[in-house]
Amino acid sequence: MPYEWLSPTPAAPPAPEARLHLWPYRSLPRRGFVLFIGGTCALVLVPMLSVLGSPVLWGILPFFALAIWGMWAALSRSYRDGEIVEDLTLSRDSLTLTRHGPRGRRQDWQANPHWVSVQLHPTGGPVPNYLTLRGSGREVELGAFLSEEERLALRDDLQERLNRLR
Repeated sequence: MPYEWLSPTPAAPPAPEARLHLWPYRSLPRRGFVLFIGGTCALVLVPMLSVLGSPVLWGILPFFALAIWGMWAALSRSYRDGEIVEDLTLSRDSLTLTRHGPRGRRQDWQANPHWVSVQLHPTGGPVPNYLTLRGSGREVELGAFLSEEERLALRDDLQERLNRLR
């Protein structure tokens, strides 16, 4: 799952706070990105071998370079936009959510965990099973980039931890 509870080692005493770290799933890792671009270059170059040494090559070469650059730019933009990380710190005194968005944008939210409620909106949200936290007069989304099943599991896990704190 693209989220994990960060806790101390089992030998350490129980921590007074719990941290949840969430990130979007990446279906194409960086190594796969390099292999994809390399494979695409190799496959496009095979038909170009027949025009090697002729002036036709110079007419085709800019379009080849433009196509490779376009794929590179689109995938790089996708990686930059997917650099979302959400950190939820849960303690007896406060619940803090920090969202590090794409291009360095940061958003913070803090509330008293005793008054925070975990809301799941099966319909009506931007995604099915939209998960939000409500408290301190605001409602904030949590893990909108997770799948439906992951949001359901996260809701149950987070609700259980909140109940143990109260």
